[in-house]
Formats: sequence, C-alpha cells, structure tokens
Amino acid sequence: MSTPETTTATTSASAADALPDYAPVPPSSLGPALNEQGYYVDRVERNLYWITDGTYQTAFLTTSDGVVLLDAPPTIGNNIQRAIDEIAPANGVSNKVTHLVYSHHHADHVGASSLFDRNVIRIGHEETRRLLLRDDDPARPPNEETFQDTRTLEIGGERIDLAWHGANHTPDNIIIHLPDHDTLMLIDIVNPGWAPVYLSNLTEDIPGYLEAPANALAYSWKHFIGGHLGRLGTREDVALHQQYMADIAESSRKAIDSADLTRYFEKYGENVWAAFKGGLDEMVATAAAPVIEKYTGVLAAADVFTESTTFHVMQSIRLDLGHGSWVHP
Repeated sequence: MSTPETTTATTSASAADALPDYAPVPPSSLGPALNEQGYYVDRVERNLYWITDGTYQTAFLTTSDGVVLLDAPPTIGNNIQRAIDEIAPANGVSNKVTHLVYSHHHADHVGASSLFDRNVIRIGHEETRRLLLRDDDPARPPNEETFQDTRTLEIGGERIDLAWHGANHTPDNIIIHLPDHDTLMLIDIVNPGWAPVYLSNLTEDIPGYLEAPANALAYSWKHFIGGHLGRLGTREDVALHQQYMADIAESSRKAIDSADLTRYFEKYGENVWAAFKGGLDEMVATAAAPVIEKYTGVLAAADVFTESTTFHVMQSIRLDLGHGSWVHP
C-alpha cells in the first residue's frame, strides 16, 4: 500500500535516477575537511592565512597595524571574522580588520564587505570603484582608495603589490602579489584542480582571460589563491589550466575551419536562427569532444563544463579575432 510519503520518496528517487552521471572528482582536486562552522583556515606562509568554505576562498594578513583582508565572499560571511579571531590572538596581534583589498567588483567575492566597519580602508582598481558606484549595492561599499596600473601597499611592515594587466574575467580584475609570502592571488581565472564553470568562469573578456595565466606565471610565487573551491593552487595548476584553454582554442579553430552548415540551412529554411544554432552546437560538440576526453580524470568537471567554455572561446575566436570570417565576393 502506498502512502503520500512513499509516493514522494519514489518520485524523488525516479527524478534523481533521470539526472545525468558525471566522471568522479579526482581526489587531488579536493581540499581539506571543513570544521563544524563550515570553514577551514590555515597558514599559507608566515602571517598570511587563507579561508575556504569548499566553494569560495579569501585570505588575510595579520600585522602589527591590524588585519588586511583580501576579498570578502558572502558564502564565507561571518566565518571570516571567526577565522581571524582564531588566528590573530595566537599571533599576538589585533583581530580588527583595518584594510580590505578588492580583487574585483563581483558580489560573490566582496559581498560580505559590509560586515566590516565603514572605517575600514577599502582598496581596489579605479574601475572597481566606478562599477560599485554604478551597482549601488549596500553590501559592497565602494573602495575609497584606487589605482590605475600598479600600486604597492606597505601595511604593518608587510608588502602587497597590486597590478592591473587589462580586462580578463571582468574589466577590473587584478593580481594581488605578496612577494614576501611567495603567494599570488588572481580570482576567477584558474580553479585549481577543476575546469572553469559556465562560459569560462563567466568571463567578460576571453582574450584577456586566455592571457591571464601567462601574466600570473611571470611573477615569482609558490602558492596560488584562485578564489574558488577547496584547495590552494600551484604553478603546475596554473600551467595545466593554461594548456586546457589552449587546447580548447586550437580545437575550436579546427572546428570552425571544417564546419559545413549547409544541411542546417536546408532543413530550417527561413528560420536562420535555428540553422545557426544547429551548426554552432555541432561545431562546439566537435571541438569540445577531444578536450573532454583528454582532461576527464585530470580536471574535475571537465565533462560537465567544457562544452560551455568551448562555446565561449569559439565565439571569441570568431568575433574578437576574426577567424573564419568570410567576405561576400
């Protein structure tokens, strides 16, 4: 005899069975276990620490002048201060956040900024300030201090180098380099151990995104903070991502060069958007297939998101670089 409860359970099980299966996550892609509050905090180097909730990351420096926070993701939220409270007293310094550096303006990385005092000195690129003023989000107070290309911060005897190399993930996304801590922070470019999510990590500028790993590798560092998922990165992680994206670009060019959309236009006639969609979907699937095969088991979720990223890269190759353009005779 069925009951509402058993019917619901059966329906839920059937719905779950209908969901697609994906390749297992490589163990090397996973980070450490979280504590009971849902975060993990640990030393990167000396007095530089990082925090993760398994999906997002932030970092902070404990100094004699207070704590310097690098981004404030809302998913970590009040656990940021809890982690600081755990570390700062053990280092014999204040747990008060005095400076907050914005990597870029997106809410998922700085949306907990308003948890900290209005008197905190907020620092970021000049474009970050412009975008935050435009967005008018009370959770993200605009940074008062700005820079254009580079700026070096000296806070409590610690050095932080900020640099803007042009648009990539966003128009304002910067490199945060801590040379005395062998660490580089570059958000939303490389997800160590994982493929990018939708559309190359929801990137606004693909040429800049493809160039960003080389910019990062030009610096001297050992530890990489990418802003997402559960572990720190290495130079090898950044190089692997760079090769993954290069393979997507190369495969996309081949797919563009060999494409024949005739049958789609014959099928759909006046509905040119339907023909265009069919042709693009085929080109993307053709370009993504060898990349998925190569990186499944190497980068987590390569089988989940490579087609989405391939679509994005392919359109940039067509539209930004002009590859495959045809001029009517």
